[in-house]
Amino acid sequence: MATPETERTDRRPVLAAAATAVVSLGVVLAAARWGWLGADVGRGSGFCEAARPGWVLQPTNAWSNLAFVVAGLAVAAYAADRARLGVTMGAHPGLALTYAVVVVLLGPGSLAMHATQTRLGGHLDLLSMFLVSGFALAYAVMRLARRGPGLFALLFPVLVAVGMVVLLSGGRVPLVRHSGNAAFAAMIVLAVAVEVALWRRRDPRQDAAFGLASVVTLLVAYTVWQFGRRGHPWCDPGSLLQWHGLWHVLCAVAAYLLFRHYVAERPAPPP
Repeated sequence: MATPETERTDRRPVLAAAATAVVSLGVVLAAARWGWLGADVGRGSGFCEAARPGWVLQPTNAWSNLAFVVAGLAVAAYAADRARLGVTMGAHPGLALTYAVVVVLLGPGSLAMHATQTRLGGHLDLLSMFLVSGFALAYAVMRLARRGPGLFALLFPVLVAVGMVVLLSGGRVPLVRHSGNAAFAAMIVLAVAVEVALWRRRDPRQDAAFGLASVVTLLVAYTVWQFGRRGHPWCDPGSLLQWHGLWHVLCAVAAYLLFRHYVAERPAPPP
């Protein structure tokens, strides 16, 4: 006999996130092992860690991306209890599942670049980043417009495509190195601005604590990202302790905190 506990449990987020992790990591690791992504062109070599012999060229910067897989699985585990999903994701739990999958994909996407230093690996890295920034902005706009997943489904792929077009257009950008990083940063900044507008509207009520914690963690991560660039005084190319690896871990924490911000949304109190 079904109980209230089993009736509210949804195993689909965990199954989807776990399957995504196994398949995507398996494909990326096989591609790195057998050279399917092409030749080493030094993509990602601007970060401190020196390339080492073997098929994983930057081990710390590569394996630290497993933090994203852990964060995505943590999102999925939390989302399995539908009673904890808040107003919008509670009404549309498929969005929580989508976010869990998107966070998981950050891991193999970035690992592809740091393991191989190939051009295609670099594109996979940025694509995985645009999946997250595109989700954040599309989901924020959807809620601001008081619309449903239909608007999200329209905006999300468009934002990811715009990010890739900007990346492929090329160009150097101060502070963030290139146009792809600039597109990612712009989407994140816009998403934060919309989240602030949602908090000020107070219907439904947004959780400022988790949102602020996510933003602060991301800002700390960006500072650490600067330390991990080649040529920085604190760069030690031969060390297994790499600032860029810490950047990955902090970004994974920020992604999880952002999800907790989403699901902490509650109905506005009656007037």
